[in-house]
Amino acid sequence: MKIKVLNILVLIFTLQISFAQRGKVYVLKVDDAISPPIAEYIQDGIKSSIEANAECLIIKLNTPGGLLKSTRVIVSEILESKIPVIVYVTPSGAQAASAGVFITLSAHIAVMTPGTNIGAAHPVSLEKTDTIMIEKATNDAAAFIRTISEKRNRNVKWAEDAVRKSLSITETEALKLKVIDFIASDIKELLNKIDSLKVTGSFGEKVLNTKNAEIVEFEMTIGQKLLRLISDPNIAYILLMIGLYGLLFELYNPGSIFPGVIGIISLILAFYALHTLPVNFAGIALIIVGIILFVLETQIVSHGLLTIGGLVSFILGSLMLIKTESALEVFKVSYQIIIVLAILTFLFFSFAIGLGLKAQKRKTQTGLEGMIGEIGETITELNPEGQIRVHGEIWNAVSINDDKIDAHTKVEVIDFQNLKLKVRKIE
Repeated sequence: MKIKVLNILVLIFTLQISFAQRGKVYVLKVDDAISPPIAEYIQDGIKSSIEANAECLIIKLNTPGGLLKSTRVIVSEILESKIPVIVYVTPSGAQAASAGVFITLSAHIAVMTPGTNIGAAHPVSLEKTDTIMIEKATNDAAAFIRTISEKRNRNVKWAEDAVRKSLSITETEALKLKVIDFIASDIKELLNKIDSLKVTGSFGEKVLNTKNAEIVEFEMTIGQKLLRLISDPNIAYILLMIGLYGLLFELYNPGSIFPGVIGIISLILAFYALHTLPVNFAGIALIIVGIILFVLETQIVSHGLLTIGGLVSFILGSLMLIKTESALEVFKVSYQIIIVLAILTFLFFSFAIGLGLKAQKRKTQTGLEGMIGEIGETITELNPEGQIRVHGEIWNAVSINDDKIDAHTKVEVIDFQNLKLKVRKIE
């Protein structure tokens, strides 16, 4: 009996020690194009995992590519990380394309799920006519990926071919070519495979203890989620146009209030998003010039020339808005969205703004201003003052030339002063 009790106590003591030594593994999820909010999210994740003294950090990656500047920030953070970073391309069907290749190769441990692929890191977004820029960007990207591969003892030749020849391979080919370290079906299998593995980095050498580790899901902040949503070039572009529409509608239709409020909010969000993107200011200038030409068309008879010029300027500016050479994938405004918004902009200025301008030029219909030009009849003799009736209302009036005007005579309202109408006799 005493032996059984002793065994139970030993077992409890062993479990307590086991739980006390149980480490934490931070897990980040990146399922989008690589952009500034993603880079900030990964930076925060690395910092928090270090502060929590976690065993390692796992980045679950599925990306088509992204901005080169953000990719460099992420790679730098991983290479200098004081904690082991594992990049895990998952789930099945996921990809680590373009910018994702650089991030995966920079990890201390690279892992892929069955049914995934990695590769095609050529800067495809460059204009094909600019051969010199293509060559410069390709050489730069190739040197960058060679540096990463050598640092992590990965297949340097394949890495360079992924940039220069846009090669893409499956997870089994990646393992065979020593591009990645493991294949794992899920997080649990991954933690089991890397358990007791010795990892070397800027933190020195560390033996991972991940078999029974506690998994901590590290989420994006609300601000990062919002910025990730609106930093999409298409969303930022649409917000910019909504903002311009709203403000212009408010300017030409004073008192509407709602369009102005929506316009200001949209512009603030658009500028917040655009400051994170590689914006071409020449593109913004052309868009503004296009809008100015549309406004002028509503006031000047140009037989459509200003409209054509406005459309050309607007479309060219929209196409140039994002500097595509700064991306490792097609990171620009959709052609379909540009065409749709160009048509909507033309209609907006033809009808909404046009109606507003016509309303401003229309003769005032109410108050004293509305009385100017109206025809009335004298009730009393004007000598030079008296009373007249206009639209059934009786008004004090004065003859503009101090002429005497008999009662029951037709007069025209010329002006007003201090609630007194100035009139002249109709001959």
